[in-house]
Amino acid sequence: MKKNVLLLLLLVGFSGISQTNDALVDHYKAYYKEMRLQGDVNGVIGALTHLNVLAPSKQRRDTLAFVYMNNGQHMQALNTIGVEKNADDSDLAVQVKAFSLKSLNQPKRALEHFEELNSRNPSPYLAYEMADLKIQTGDLTGATTNIEYGIANATNDMKYAFYERQQPYEVSLKAAFYHLKGLADFNKDKENIDAAIASIDEALKIAPNFNLASLSKQALESRKKQAAEGTEN
Repeated sequence: MKKNVLLLLLLVGFSGISQTNDALVDHYKAYYKEMRLQGDVNGVIGALTHLNVLAPSKQRRDTLAFVYMNNGQHMQALNTIGVEKNADDSDLAVQVKAFSLKSLNQPKRALEHFEELNSRNPSPYLAYEMADLKIQTGDLTGATTNIEYGIANATNDMKYAFYERQQPYEVSLKAAFYHLKGLADFNKDKENIDAAIASIDEALKIAPNFNLASLSKQALESRKKQAAEGTEN
């Protein structure tokens, strides 16, 4: 008799816990929707964190990591989903790993995730990211391949944002590729500055307001002038 009573109490207890958990899940789902409507990023993060604790799911975890990334919290994003390359990662998870690692100045680790994304769905935007990272890591041959693909496939409506000025701005993605080509040309042969400047001039023809390209051209022209003066001396 005592055993039956104990079993009944346990069943009632588990039922109560289940009902409480379901109620909390429903609460945080509603809370999540409300925070999204209000544009409250911290509220969205809090709601998703609670939902992941109460009813864990890969989709919610990836979404939470993505929200962290979009909020500039790259370390938190990676702490949520990890940094390792996994074949069963969703496209969203791979994207978070790629851009967060890039933002944390981990070009080699970021590159493997960009390459994974590109293998799933190639695009000029991904080619740009890979070319940029390959220049940073010294893979100039690989960067050139990505740049040539980007110049051939970037359309006139594709834009890329830059943030080196206080006010961010956008330029044609094709112009951005020509700027990268100039950097790659220079890194391949630092004596042939004219070739690098010619590529950057192509970028400026397409996007005269391309501030970063203008700065790169000024730096190259200054280096060329110093080299000429050194030769004269």
